[in-house]
Amino acid sequence: MKLSVIITTYNSEEWLQKVLVGYSVQTEPNFEVVIADDGSTEKTKAIIESFQSQFKFPIVHVWQPDEGFQKCKILNKAILKTNSDYLIFTDGDCIPRKDFVEKHLKNKEKGYFLSGGYFKLPMFTSNSISPLEIENGDCFSIKWLINNGVEKSFKLSKLIENKWVCQFLNWVTPTKKTFNGHNTSCFKTDLLAVNGFNEEMQYGGLDREVGERLFNLGIQAKQIRYSAICLHLDHERGYFSQEEWNKNLALRTYNSKHNVIKIKNGIEKLK
Repeated sequence: MKLSVIITTYNSEEWLQKVLVGYSVQTEPNFEVVIADDGSTEKTKAIIESFQSQFKFPIVHVWQPDEGFQKCKILNKAILKTNSDYLIFTDGDCIPRKDFVEKHLKNKEKGYFLSGGYFKLPMFTSNSISPLEIENGDCFSIKWLINNGVEKSFKLSKLIENKWVCQFLNWVTPTKKTFNGHNTSCFKTDLLAVNGFNEEMQYGGLDREVGERLFNLGIQAKQIRYSAICLHLDHERGYFSQEEWNKNLALRTYNSKHNVIKIKNGIEKLK
């Protein structure tokens, strides 16, 4: 297989179902899906099992007991279960366009990770998307989105499919090239070299922190936010804590100041 797609989830069956529909109709089928499940109930397992026959390779379901927000730990476990040398990271609330996997493969390059983005949807639009509209691509149409609750804005330019326009927008965007957990990819060897995700991190910048250590390793970033497109389904963020956010920021500041590459509390302890 050409790559592994790692999808994080936690008790969000309806959104995960829509996301898996998106991956079941990709233009590039030669990949595996690995679900990094941070303690969901049996309902999530049932959704995953219902999709098993729709992919070239079996879906790998990596689960851990619900002990609060432990995303970094389940991501490290999922990485060790992958069967390819190239990894896409995304979330169970991000529906990929049909060419999402293809775009990541076409842009991968040794010495780089790819930095993508998402188009954020309001709740009404999120609920309005049906499996059929994912399969036929209607939900990625600017016209369809406006007709279903999305306000007109320049942000809709993310959904333009013209190759040259996308390349130009990737080049001129002021958005920094960061390691974004909803849409990013890298070589597994690079991630293992920095000891994976930092399990001391809670919600708030845990993905950026990995990217910053990859930069310290000498890995560069390539912008693909206008090329590899996904729609972000709306949801509440009940796990946010200002105290944890501040702690995470302090860890990132320390790593930057001291040029940290490998952290202690990472993937190696799971091997």
